[in-house]
Amino acid sequence: MQENRNLIDWALFSGLTVLWASAYAFTRLAVSHDDPSLGFPPQFIIPMRITAGAIVLLIVVALTRQKWPPFSDWKSWLIMAGMGSVGTAMPFLLITTAQKTVDSSLAALYVSAAPLFTSILAHIFFHDDFIHRRKAFGLVIGFLGVAVLFGPEAIASFGSASVIAQAMCLLATFFYASSSIIARYGRNIPPFVFSAGFLVFGAITTWPLLVFVDFETLTPSNSAIAGLVGLAIGPTAIASVLYMILIQRTSASFVSLTGYMIPILSAIIGFFAFREMQSWNAFLAFALILGGVWLAQRQQPGMPVKA
Repeated sequence: MQENRNLIDWALFSGLTVLWASAYAFTRLAVSHDDPSLGFPPQFIIPMRITAGAIVLLIVVALTRQKWPPFSDWKSWLIMAGMGSVGTAMPFLLITTAQKTVDSSLAALYVSAAPLFTSILAHIFFHDDFIHRRKAFGLVIGFLGVAVLFGPEAIASFGSASVIAQAMCLLATFFYASSSIIARYGRNIPPFVFSAGFLVFGAITTWPLLVFVDFETLTPSNSAIAGLVGLAIGPTAIASVLYMILIQRTSASFVSLTGYMIPILSAIIGFFAFREMQSWNAFLAFALILGGVWLAQRQQPGMPVKA
């Protein structure tokens, strides 16, 4: 497949980017970053978010009459289970927990490093996507940016952002990158079925978290409720459909380039909605990360273009 993207591909790419960027603002509302007593705990947000998204997608599958793989096709079910638990539930839980102390724009900035992890994982799992010299140099620069973002000076400049919370963001970034790799193995599964399937598995994985929720103490504000509903419908249900359609039309590497735009859009949303501001360390880190991503994703002269 050649890297010639048409208008539909870019429209899907843009819609997916906007939805994913909005997730950080919705999460900030859901956890009530400024006053946690008026928000939901992560143990409640994640099961509700994924379950609501799964219900929406199950309805879509029923309406479109796409066929589920037979139970004998255990590989397809295993792929959906992996996508739901590793690629969805885990990063959602980590990011949501981290955003109790980390600004939405900072959390999104960490996710901009996802293409770096994707390049490494693609090299390991796909024979046609190996790391050449230029890509290796880009990875070094990109991870240098992550080090700047995660370093002691950067931590001090972010004020409320704790080391543990930032580590959660970084680990979530790795899981997001893993989802791009897992999704590539599901090319033969109808996109709506795949989306519904991995959200169902993700929901089941997170249901035990509800045991740790003290429902009697929940006093969510209207903004927290709006944030939770927004998370379920936009960045979860609708975005899952767009994601699967786009990755089947293009490639994991192309979809991972949303990492270029998500931090920028999230910073814009964070500034206008919450007056979030980051220090010069964040801008330097972002420049290094995106520079490294650009070098890592850039096609080496003389090499064939891959899907």
